[in-house]
Amino acid sequence: MSCEPLVLVVDDDPGTRKVARANLSLEGFEVLAASSGAEALARLAEADPLAMVSDLKMPDLDGIALMERVHALRPQLPVVLVTAHATVETAVQAMRKGALHYLTKPIRYDELALVLRHAVAAERARRDVLALRGELERAAGFDVLVGDSPQMQQVLALVEQVAPAAATVLLRGETGTGKELVARALHRRSPRRDRPFVALNCSAVPQGLMESELFGHEKGAFTGAVARRVGRFEQADGSTLFLDEVGELDLPVQAKLLRVLQERELTRVGSTAPVRVDVRIVAATNRDLERLVREGGFREDLYYRLNVIPIHLPPLRERPGDVPALMGHFLGEFARRYGRAPDPAPPELLAAGCAWRWPGNVRELRNLCERAVVMGWGAVAPMLGGAPPSAPATAPLADLDLPLLEARQRLVERFEREYLSRLLERHRGRVGEVARAAGIAERNLYEKLKQYGMSREDYR
Repeated sequence: MSCEPLVLVVDDDPGTRKVARANLSLEGFEVLAASSGAEALARLAEADPLAMVSDLKMPDLDGIALMERVHALRPQLPVVLVTAHATVETAVQAMRKGALHYLTKPIRYDELALVLRHAVAAERARRDVLALRGELERAAGFDVLVGDSPQMQQVLALVEQVAPAAATVLLRGETGTGKELVARALHRRSPRRDRPFVALNCSAVPQGLMESELFGHEKGAFTGAVARRVGRFEQADGSTLFLDEVGELDLPVQAKLLRVLQERELTRVGSTAPVRVDVRIVAATNRDLERLVREGGFREDLYYRLNVIPIHLPPLRERPGDVPALMGHFLGEFARRYGRAPDPAPPELLAAGCAWRWPGNVRELRNLCERAVVMGWGAVAPMLGGAPPSAPATAPLADLDLPLLEARQRLVERFEREYLSRLLERHRGRVGEVARAAGIAERNLYEKLKQYGMSREDYR
């Protein structure tokens, strides 16, 4: 395999392609030639050039149109445009559209080679930085999908299959199943991976501010709008926008979101000028959208627009075989973070973890592993002690080998833990609602959660 930098040369004239190949080869480049825009796009799907040189005037796609198509697939690929009919206007247009350089025919190949050497060096450095960033993110626990169960293998296969496309993905699953992790994995495996991943939790923003949060606003658009603000869609232009808890959007915002998804353009609050955006949407929800549609709480047309590629994330209780691998992964992550030696779970706790119901799913397991690293397994053993929620109904009511008072205390703790866990799951971690349902003060509820090592964040 050649170590020379690969350059894609696109020109409809065979003589020009032949001369370009000969001259650039002498300058130390490997040349991949294409006779049209369509052939160039096909070549791009097969190879990974470090730069492209394209004629401006071609029959099917002109050089600027081809560059825009190429940048939709490889946003940062350096492109040099060449033409025999140079004008200031076309040069300015080419540079504004994203061309690295603009040359006139007849081509001076020493000049072109100099431009390409700088472009290739910058592109290689950019790719090295991205590779290093990916390694750091993986070391920090991002973009790592753990699980050998058939359910997770199916999810992983879908991620690999759909990540390169720009199609909208709808992630379905209970809270804590790792929907944002899958969204990040889709982004990291897509051609948009060199642009920042943008995420928005739709349940965390007041609905009155949601339109501004998504689409931005102009100065003076409303009280408090003291300056122009760029919304999440513009922040994610050329990248991926993750809309978590999309089922929480109210109907007016849903209508505006639908229009942006259909037209690929938005209007900032307080403006009339449309702004074009190129955004890949990954949405997520733990709600029953079909039921919301039937009840009139979610637009049917938006549902179909989001549900192009659905991916269901199974709850942890349906894949208990993944618990040991997940524990090992999280224990290693937190051991590195806190500078401690990994301490594997004792066999009895590992078995209890495989039988546990995990109402908070992978997030709950991750939190437990962090506590184990920080405080030791003795501090988290009570969370998995006794009969777990998924134990059969025939499990003993109490341990007869214990004194009455201690056995009763353990039974009470087991009941309270399961009772609060189910209430938190029903009310999605909203402490005020859980306290009212349980008939206790919020302060007392917080004390109970602290006592049992539970977090409301595990149930959101």
